Amino acid sequence: MDTQELQIWCVNDGKRHKASLGMTLADVSKKWCTKVKDPKTGTNYPVLAALVDHKLKELCYPMVMSHEIEFIGYNHPDGRRCYIRSLCFVLQKAVRELFPDKILVIDHSLPSGLYCELKESVRREDGHRPVYFLKDEEIDRLKARMQEIIAADLPFGKTKIPAEDAIRIYEGQHQRHKAELLRSLGKFIANVYTLDGLTDTFYGPLVPSTGYLKTFDLNGFGNGLCLQPPILNDFSKVMPMRRQSKIAATLAEYSHWCSIIGIHGIGELNQAIQAGKAVDIINIAEALHGRKYAAIADEIYNRRGQSRIVMIAGPSSSGKTSSSLRIALQCRVLGLKPKVIELDNYFVDRDKTPLDENGERDFESLYSMDLDFLNLQLNQLLAGEEIEVPKYDFKQGSRTFTGNRMRLGANDILIMEGIHALNPEMTSAVDNNKIFRVYASALTSLNIDENNNLSTSDNRLLRRMVRDNRVRGISPEDTLLRWHSVRRGETKNIFPFQENADAIFNSALIFELPMLKYYAEPLLRRIQPSSPAYTEAIRLLKFLSYITALQPSEIAAIPPTSIMREFIGGQTL
Repeated sequence: MDTQELQIWCVNDGKRHKASLGMTLADVSKKWCTKVKDPKTGTNYPVLAALVDHKLKELCYPMVMSHEIEFIGYNHPDGRRCYIRSLCFVLQKAVRELFPDKILVIDHSLPSGLYCELKESVRREDGHRPVYFLKDEEIDRLKARMQEIIAADLPFGKTKIPAEDAIRIYEGQHQRHKAELLRSLGKFIANVYTLDGLTDTFYGPLVPSTGYLKTFDLNGFGNGLCLQPPILNDFSKVMPMRRQSKIAATLAEYSHWCSIIGIHGIGELNQAIQAGKAVDIINIAEALHGRKYAAIADEIYNRRGQSRIVMIAGPSSSGKTSSSLRIALQCRVLGLKPKVIELDNYFVDRDKTPLDENGERDFESLYSMDLDFLNLQLNQLLAGEEIEVPKYDFKQGSRTFTGNRMRLGANDILIMEGIHALNPEMTSAVDNNKIFRVYASALTSLNIDENNNLSTSDNRLLRRMVRDNRVRGISPEDTLLRWHSVRRGETKNIFPFQENADAIFNSALIFELPMLKYYAEPLLRRIQPSSPAYTEAIRLLKFLSYITALQPSEIAAIPPTSIMREFIGGQTL
């Protein structure tokens, strides 16, 4: 074989191809894979990036050796991330041109996209930048300018520059968190992306050019705006606008907690840990959690004459179990007597479990539960009657009774936890006023920097991986491979009902990512390059590389009642 000739195995067409040394992924794509076909829907998507030996790369990546290559589009999670990151850069470019004295902050995820704010470049005496409230016509101008930039099909560039130069650029652009993060990492060289003279940092590849980003929308939302990318199953349509005021208020509360602690980004958190302030951060964060638990218990107490049932729901690894125990403890302090029934005991017999679209039993379906029997027993309890609490035998796949009887006394409240607890259909025969609903989730608004938000899903994934490995004997690889299915169930059964909650508990803690890094990084490094979970492991390892880990002596300061103990062990609840 010619030494200048490379062997390429293309996963998309299942064929081997010969390529020349130095050919880019874009060159290869044009020759052998111009579109990516979704195997489930048959839809063709533009190629946005590629997995080279299971590692995510931009299409400008030049090949110097033989590789296995899989081209990906918007139907792939990493393809969507590339698209959204690139869209954020276009918004940043439009803001710089139209509002040169303002700073774009991409704050957190919304059901409809990303929540963004424009802030004044000049800080107040307390160090904060006031929010600039955009008028409708100003949002329209931003959207129009983004469309012009996209129509121009401008290339995204990537290069390496001295870290000191990058810090100067970011400070000149009033991107303090970006500069502080780079400074805290202590690196000599920085990877930067460019767009028509604008320099920025993104923690993952971008698409080749702005012309790829034709589908998006921009709408006013709260104090800022919502950047809406395409929906998952139809690349030609944007995510529909859904306004969830309670979730937005909870994220604003978390931002306030960050302000109390004095940390707004990963760079500041790294510097605080490096300065030996980790234990102080842990103590303050836990105290804030304690006050929130007490506030929810106060709400339950104030409605004690009316609401006798507390329903708690939340996505995977949101800390539902610890939250229910902590809320129950605070209720006991107020003189209430919590009793707990597990909703899992109300499953229908296994042979009556509904089937999903693949013909498999769908245990996450609302109708996998015996709703009639559940409603009957709840109404009996509310009427002061005694019931025999069922026990579901998961081995036999049927309900049994073991003589466990229950009645609600004068100061008793019933606490129930489950994925459908916020769905009103689950308790449709029970007076809604008799139920107090709590939603628990890890809704962090602590960001990597001004333009790169932290994914609450990634946060929960790391929690679950650490706990699964410690308690359930599930490998990190299996946790990563199952996560897509978990997320699909949450999207269907939990997220649509978030706003039904009477109270929302945000289980995120500002120190948890440094803590999780200590446990998760060694687990992720075990995953081999040949594993289908390797791409995701590499992505998470790169994300964790920007975070300073806690040391064992600092982790020991986490109290035994902390929600974090549910995942790392040592809980006394």
